Amino acid sequence: MSRLYADIHKRIEGFELDVLIESDAGRIGILGSSGSGKSMTLRSIAGIEDGVSGRIETDGRTLLDSENKINLKPQQRRVGYMFQNYALFPTMSVLGNVTAGLKGSKEDNRARALEMLARFGMAEHAERMPGELSGGQQQRVALARIMVTEPDLILLDEPFSALDGHLRDRMQVEMMEMLEEYPGQVIMVSHSRDELYRFSEELFVLSEGRILRHGETKDVFRNPKTAEAARLTGCKNFADVRALDKNTLEIMDWGVILKLKQEIPEGTSNIGYRAHYFEPVWGQRQENCIEFDLARVDDLPFEKNYYIRTHEDSDASSTDLICWFVQGEVQRQIEEKGMPDWLKLKEEAILFLG
Repeated sequence: MSRLYADIHKRIEGFELDVLIESDAGRIGILGSSGSGKSMTLRSIAGIEDGVSGRIETDGRTLLDSENKINLKPQQRRVGYMFQNYALFPTMSVLGNVTAGLKGSKEDNRARALEMLARFGMAEHAERMPGELSGGQQQRVALARIMVTEPDLILLDEPFSALDGHLRDRMQVEMMEMLEEYPGQVIMVSHSRDELYRFSEELFVLSEGRILRHGETKDVFRNPKTAEAARLTGCKNFADVRALDKNTLEIMDWGVILKLKQEIPEGTSNIGYRAHYFEPVWGQRQENCIEFDLARVDDLPFEKNYYIRTHEDSDASSTDLICWFVQGEVQRQIEEKGMPDWLKLKEEAILFLG
């Protein structure tokens, strides 16, 4: 089983990267906003970032150990790196791009490259230039160029960031299929929570050069633990709370006291609540409900976004409005019954945050 250990330290003016990534997962995700240090982390592992200290090992093989003055060159690390724009050589053919990093004879290199291109359905395009290919075809060539060198680790640096939604989803599915037989580890960094939720088995949430949260991907989304990690995983609603007893929380700004079956985790100072999880209630107020006081509606192609005033807020332009995003059957209920009187918080959907 492959295993990555990366204890990375890098300081530049106004920014410090200090991360520890230790994982034996086959597919690792790093989630963070722009400027959080995601790409710097990948470049450090690949050996193309200067001034990095710490220790990096892949499958027990040391790539960097600054204390013992070990720092392998990028070409010695057996790490494949896919850049955001694929970084194909524009003046070289598809075949030339794939053979560029090989060290065998010309005949052997050509045979190996054509075999890899065939695996990715690109052998018939071997003599074409990168500029003649679609984005999906360029991605296949870039991946073939990586795989032909038999790397121990593959790094994907926001490989879908420049694509529109439909193409991005389709190309991610294709890439996952192409990587199915790869036995090593793959790390993908992205600011897209959806991409990483679909791709990764283990997720590291990065902010301002630090790991905020890590663990099995679905568990990180279920329990992000901090407000910043919750925001990065897509949560829209946050509120300060105070515990009245071990099973009761008061949300002051929302005008509700939550009565819970579970015990409130120690250290809870606020909560998060995802915008799709509210349950509409018509008529009499039920337990754990907030008043539905509509500020505005955004009518989108496939859902409606309702923005609700909080208990203390009468300003419709406030950034503290509660977000409720509605699709499908719930929207049909609203069209039949009208706006609800209350929104109910489901206990299992509450994110307890420190």
